[in-house]
Amino acid sequence: MSHAQPPLPPPSSQRDMPERVRVARLVKRWSIGLLVLSLIAFGAYALVTKSGEGQLRAGQGRNTGASSVPVIAAAARTGDIGIYLNGLGTVVPFNTVTVRSRVDGQLMQVLFQEGQMVRKGDLLAQIDPRPFEVQLTQAQGQMARDLAQLKNAQLDLERYRGLVKQGFVPKQQLDTQEALVRQYEGIVKADQGQIDNAKLQLTYCRITAPIDGRVGLRLVDVGNMVRANDPNGLLVITQLQPITVVFTIPEDNLPPVLDKLKVGEQLPVEAFDREHKQRLASGSLLTVDNQIDPNTGTVRLKAVFANEQNELFPNQFVNARLLLDTKRGVTIVPSVSVQRGPQGAFVYIVKRDQAGEQTVEVRPVDVGVTHAEDASIEKGVAPEELVVVEGTEKLRNGTKVEVRPPAVAADQPQASSEAAPQAQLSRPTRKPM
Repeated sequence: MSHAQPPLPPPSSQRDMPERVRVARLVKRWSIGLLVLSLIAFGAYALVTKSGEGQLRAGQGRNTGASSVPVIAAAARTGDIGIYLNGLGTVVPFNTVTVRSRVDGQLMQVLFQEGQMVRKGDLLAQIDPRPFEVQLTQAQGQMARDLAQLKNAQLDLERYRGLVKQGFVPKQQLDTQEALVRQYEGIVKADQGQIDNAKLQLTYCRITAPIDGRVGLRLVDVGNMVRANDPNGLLVITQLQPITVVFTIPEDNLPPVLDKLKVGEQLPVEAFDREHKQRLASGSLLTVDNQIDPNTGTVRLKAVFANEQNELFPNQFVNARLLLDTKRGVTIVPSVSVQRGPQGAFVYIVKRDQAGEQTVEVRPVDVGVTHAEDASIEKGVAPEELVVVEGTEKLRNGTKVEVRPPAVAADQPQASSEAAPQAQLSRPTRKPM
């Protein structure tokens, strides 16, 4: 009897075939998608590039006549420039006096106003004088008594001298009377001293200004008892006219200052505010300190100012500027025109080329003294040459420029290309205020 054989399983290659087909189809789809995306990206890039090149060519075509860089220039000039030494300083009054009472007593009157300007000898306050008037009366009465005793002793002395000559009185009694006269004379002198002291106390009851100056805030009110040893005093007077400024300079700058003072030259000094923008007062150098501060390497200088309008105030912080010397007949340019580079200082000089167009030339310069908005040029620039003061950021040697007047450059976006060169080559003039 024959048995039916079960069917054999399909080979492993045939069992795995559907999975491989599915993976292959998936890979194929991804490849097609990536290819399509690449084609799209490439086409967009080509389109944008072509469009940008077209716009660039169009822009170049439109800007062919506007390739000059707008700048502002100023003409170099011949003039004088000062050599200054700057230092930080403080306003210091010549004299500051704390007015105190020299006697004990009650304050009866205050005859000044806070902040008032007073003159030397002006009456400021009055202390009760009655106790000292009583002392004066007592001293005068005691002196009158002692004078009478002295006069009587002198009369007795004359009598004793006559009696001694006649032999009625011994010589010892005469000597005793002479000593008594001298004793009374000493007592009278002591009485005179007490009288003078009482008068002096009365004088001290009237408190007067010892100097000219400005009165500060009142420290004691009327009716209070004041003492001669009171440390606060009644008021403070500060001298304001003249007044001084003490400032410092580096020790390296001291020798030329001393050379000027040795020959008796008066050096001007100007005082500026804290921001160094406003000039407060003008004066002159008075003296130099006798030693250098080893901690800071600076030396103190003192300048005196008339201060007629009270521009300077005690303990005010100022910037002092000492004029050491003046260079005359030098070439001066605006300090903003001087540029700094690896090779040193240079400026941009505006010149005309053979085609009549304005270009800039890089010119190395030797800078001398710089003060405020001006700088002196030792070498490299001649008077009347135009130097660029604004718009140097885009300049190179040989760059074509269009020089504009300051007012046109600030108010108008673009000036006429024909009128501008005529205005630029002429020296700029100051407009009337």
